Amino acid sequence: MKRSTFILTSLIGSHIATFAREIRYFRLSKPFKVEAGKDRFNDDFVYRGNHFLLKVSAKDTDGQLCIFDTTRVKKGGPRLHLHYSQDEWFFVLKGEFNFKVGDETFYLKEGDTLFGPRGIPHAFALTSEGEGRLLLTYQPAGSIEEFFKEARGMTNPTEEQSKELFKKHGMELLGSPMD
Repeated sequence: MKRSTFILTSLIGSHIATFAREIRYFRLSKPFKVEAGKDRFNDDFVYRGNHFLLKVSAKDTDGQLCIFDTTRVKKGGPRLHLHYSQDEWFFVLKGEFNFKVGDETFYLKEGDTLFGPRGIPHAFALTSEGEGRLLLTYQPAGSIEEFFKEARGMTNPTEEQSKELFKKHGMELLGSPMD
């Protein structure tokens, strides 16, 4: 390679790297507001009868965080599963829930929180009458938004399809829902 080409390539490369860091900093430092009852991108959805509002997107945090506000309309919850690379934090906004994380069972009511470390099987169930609301926080975000986009488009998936979808997004289905 010619010396002039090498120098030019090095200079351009360093400017691109600097520019990329500046774009990332700008993206991460821009505040935003999401109103109550609204979704970050006006793309709220229903998954297995429950209403999901995206409040903070992986796009907002360079993939570091994702937060959903979910309304649970009937008793029960998701099947026992685990996230290989994501911690999950739960905050009860309304209702009462039972959680199983690893070998421990927890009862949570309005205002309570629970941390579920990555790699530990977990499930939860709404146990109170009426609607329940949970904030679900995933850290890092991984591809959880994409998981829900794909899952909500599936009508009556087979067991194999469900397991493949979970695997594709860094999770594993392990068992039944909680009672």
